Amino acid sequence: MNINRRDFIKSGGMLVLGSLVAPSFLASCTSPEAAKAEGIAFGMNHFKVTESDLKKVLAAALEKGGDYADLFFEHTLNNGIQLQDGAVNNAQSNIDFGMGVRVLSGDQTGYAYVENITLDEMLKAARTAARIADNSNANKTIAALTEVKPNGSYYDVQTPWESFTVKDKMPYLQKLNDKIFALDKRVHKVRAFLSDSTSHIFFCNSEGQMYYDYRPMCSLSAVCIMEDNGRIENSYASRSYRMGTEFLTDELLDTLAKESVDKTSILFQAVKPKGGEMPVVMGAGGSGILLHEAIGHAFEADFNRKKTSIFSDLLNKKVCDEHINVVDDGTIRFNRGSVNIDDEGTEGQKTYIVREGILTSYLHDRISAKHYGIQSTGNGRRENFRQIPIPRMRATYMEAGNVTEEEIIASVKNGIYASSFTNGQVQIGAGDFTFFVKDGYLIENGKLTQPIKDINIIGNGPKALADITMVGNNYKMDDGTWTCGKDGQSCPVTCGMPSALVSKLTVGGEN
Repeated sequence: MNINRRDFIKSGGMLVLGSLVAPSFLASCTSPEAAKAEGIAFGMNHFKVTESDLKKVLAAALEKGGDYADLFFEHTLNNGIQLQDGAVNNAQSNIDFGMGVRVLSGDQTGYAYVENITLDEMLKAARTAARIADNSNANKTIAALTEVKPNGSYYDVQTPWESFTVKDKMPYLQKLNDKIFALDKRVHKVRAFLSDSTSHIFFCNSEGQMYYDYRPMCSLSAVCIMEDNGRIENSYASRSYRMGTEFLTDELLDTLAKESVDKTSILFQAVKPKGGEMPVVMGAGGSGILLHEAIGHAFEADFNRKKTSIFSDLLNKKVCDEHINVVDDGTIRFNRGSVNIDDEGTEGQKTYIVREGILTSYLHDRISAKHYGIQSTGNGRRENFRQIPIPRMRATYMEAGNVTEEEIIASVKNGIYASSFTNGQVQIGAGDFTFFVKDGYLIENGKLTQPIKDINIIGNGPKALADITMVGNNYKMDDGTWTCGKDGQSCPVTCGMPSALVSKLTVGGEN
């Protein structure tokens, strides 16, 4: 039995008390433990495909002579609720369901997807993707299909989100709202958001690899708006993990409430600093955006394979101080960027990009790994079944150094300390980057003084990396709702770092 999307939506996709009800044939799919125990048997049953179906579709994908083919099945349930003006006033749910066929032929990629998982539709998609290859004499055989099992699971779920209704979730947003108002009489408005998703992923390829993965995701955010003598300021706090409903705790609510109020309150005292080139101390945690934007993207192997990255000729060469280690890690438990197995069959792993100042690895998917003659690093990721996998970061961070943050600040005569960030972007070829600093402090004669806000920091990736002269011993991961955009696709990521001194960056402030 194959699944027709119309029948799928008719039998499910309805809201009952704000809780998404799955179709009847998926009624048994709410136990992550059972799903993982059954593995590929569960995956094939979930999407109602047989091994015979899979082999037929893979054979069709290679009938024009492609080198490799894979099938990516996805069923994702998304839910979100919002609180504003003291009440939950918005709830949304949707189902995403379908599969994609990818064919590789040399340096070319053919891709097609369907939202009706019937054998006929899948065969049509496979033959569409196959047209990039033109070698009718090729005789590709499909390897025997066997299950790929990762070494472990990095996001075990205690209680799945499918068991939680909107009515179950509403009290948490209400509590968060009340806690924020109770902390400061200047609080004027609060907006709070809770989202969760559950993805069932099934994958197989022409090399015989198959896997099933149950992927949870949840995020809780609060925006605090305060008014003081007619002046209004706002800031936010957020956390996001691959967890079940155990994510929601009173401790989390207290942390987000205090963080959002503290970050907003300090803005009433903040000024814009004078602009220009100066030393910048990056605070621990969210400063990891420096690694992500200034360095991480330029380390993704597709840019280096195509010689568009400024680091394309620097592999195995020194790029920064020997005390610096930069990691991209897919194995941190419950981390937003972690992957048990990536979207093309490679296990999640920890990859040292820079080790003791030497550029030791790019971030590889299957295509770039073949180009360089090495194994993939497990960075082949995609937004959903409608997209091809490409090299993407996971959790990118710098390991701790050997000095204290106080020692770093004391070494700066005049500069700034950057605390929290909102977004950034990079020009891959030149390595030039910019990102927005929401708040921080002036550093004057080795001490933090006046709070600052709303400034841009501009620099060049390789130069900024080379200009890091001190690294703190206070490593911290920022577990906010970071989402990375590349080639029209968005993927969940995280970033982190200890406090670090960049000796020279351009600060966009007042003249």
